[in-house]
Amino acid sequence: MADQPTSRRRFGGALAAAAASVALPAGAATHRRTPHAMKRPLIKPPRLREGDLVGLIAPGGYTSDASIAKAVQHIEALGFRAALGANLREVHGNYAGSVQQRLADLHAMFANPEVKAIWCIRGGSGCISLLSALDYALIRANPKVLLGYSDITALHLAIHRHAGLVTFHGPVASSTPSDYSTTHMLAVLMDPQPSYTIPMAMENAKRAFEEPHYAIRTVHGGVATGPLIGGNLSMVAALAGTPYEGDFRGGILFIEEVNEAPYRIDRWMTQLDLSVGLAKAAGVMIGICDNCGPGHEDVSLTLDETLDIHLQPLKGPAVSGYSFGHIRNQFTIPVGVRATLDAERQTVTLLEPAVS
Repeated sequence: MADQPTSRRRFGGALAAAAASVALPAGAATHRRTPHAMKRPLIKPPRLREGDLVGLIAPGGYTSDASIAKAVQHIEALGFRAALGANLREVHGNYAGSVQQRLADLHAMFANPEVKAIWCIRGGSGCISLLSALDYALIRANPKVLLGYSDITALHLAIHRHAGLVTFHGPVASSTPSDYSTTHMLAVLMDPQPSYTIPMAMENAKRAFEEPHYAIRTVHGGVATGPLIGGNLSMVAALAGTPYEGDFRGGILFIEEVNEAPYRIDRWMTQLDLSVGLAKAAGVMIGICDNCGPGHEDVSLTLDETLDIHLQPLKGPAVSGYSFGHIRNQFTIPVGVRATLDAERQTVTLLEPAVS
């Protein structure tokens, strides 16, 4: 299930502005980096309720009949009903159909008033190709839960910026659920509370005795508060410098990765530092990066040494090994919601409901 920049130059005046307005979708034509407080108000999707219809789509990598059957069983076991996207079984190379087919399923689920949540069956690759053609006005006019992680990061960041909708970085529908993941996912999606503290998974702490990268490591202690922005590192970096980037200035940047060598981690972290500036984040929260140690390289930094190149110079809280990522025991992160990262207590506290 392994899922997986251009620099900005000002050429001045009306010519650049006109060119940008032609190249970008309506929601992105006036893209500027602005403080979070100046962005359009967040819209929160209605809370999920037992019996709700959940749309199942594959906006990135292709899926299989076995995965679809597993996902439907998963949805029904949680007390919901499943609606399959019309193009869910399509295959186009390693993608789940053409860009147009994947867009059609995503738009159809947002447009269908009976569908209360949209659950991505997997990540893979290809979501970035949808961003310039997404109907952000349709999405904003029909707020509903969008859930997934890995390559789905591209959708989360673009929708956050151009539709202002809270979406959810959490398990994909074909994931094998754990009690920890299910408990915190349903709490965030179904039970709106004025504040909600998410502890890290004890299962991950136990696993850390044999696999040290599962352990929580505090590089800088302290407490930081801000909106949660981030996702899969390679996708966050790929969008940096584009109209769909995650603006984590003053926010809590959360990132995770899987099956990547330390030198790639270093490259992507450097891209984020050059494009936005890691020091501009209120805090940095890194998940469990499974299988991201040195591989075939004869000489390499470790994962921790690589992360420390970027985390040690920071002033705010910086941690790694938090319970999210390509792992079974992961908590669900509402993108754009204000939260407090407490590096001493090893918690994340949502400071507002993620659903209405």
